[in-house]
Amino acid sequence: MKTYFKDIGVCLYLGDAISVLNELPEESIDLIFADPPYNLSNDGFTCHAGKRVSVNKGKWDKSRGLKEDFKFHDKWIRACHRVLKPTGTLWISGTYHSIYTCGFALQQQGWHLINDICWFKPNAPPNLSCRMFTASHENLLWAKKTKKAKHTFNYDLMKNRDWGGDFIKKGGKQMRSVWAINSPKSNEKKYGRHPTQKPRALLERIISASSNNGDIVLDPFCGSATTGVVAVSNGRNFIGIDSEKKYLDDLAIPRIKDEIMSVGHASLPCDNLV
Repeated sequence: MKTYFKDIGVCLYLGDAISVLNELPEESIDLIFADPPYNLSNDGFTCHAGKRVSVNKGKWDKSRGLKEDFKFHDKWIRACHRVLKPTGTLWISGTYHSIYTCGFALQQQGWHLINDICWFKPNAPPNLSCRMFTASHENLLWAKKTKKAKHTFNYDLMKNRDWGGDFIKKGGKQMRSVWAINSPKSNEKKYGRHPTQKPRALLERIISASSNNGDIVLDPFCGSATTGVVAVSNGRNFIGIDSEKKYLDDLAIPRIKDEIMSVGHASLPCDNLV
């Protein structure tokens, strides 16, 4: 298996997520953040920057029907289970188009759900049809391989740091499961925009909460590599996979290079990641 890009502490792979996951060593990953296709590219329309735009994101986001979509989610989640350490955890992000399918797959496979998080978007775009409530949140599922597994949760950091943006802004109180975080800032789109790009603040919270310095973080659908950027900035090592060459070339690699130049690299040589 050939790396598409590597630097100290970072490996990126171009290819099918399931195929690459099946090549990685068993029980080698500390934390997985997955933002799989939502399967909502159905020729509809949404609003972006005040304009009517197509919801179509690419062939990779088109639904192949309920049964085939479930098979896909079931397979990549099983592949994640194999590479995840017994103490590791998996985060999955999605909307109602995909998150319940992923949740059902987790339950069928015997994962233990730790939390479900509601990511509230205060700056969500309006609904154009005016025939339904405006979609202003996504769901995040946080799971571990077994109920008895001792997973990482940096409780004191989550409790005492002022993360900002939430309904309770001051430190010293337990963080709740509704997170108010805006969509990606303009400076996070320096090299262009990915259609499902996640804000850096969201990944800062996830990676800080559920991993430690020197851990290996994996994103099987890395897109613009926000997960990788945050992993590097927090002293973690990163493995990213994406099937779209243009996203790796135009967004992921330049962003990661910028972060490495800014804060230095993570702790492990790339060859030690796999």
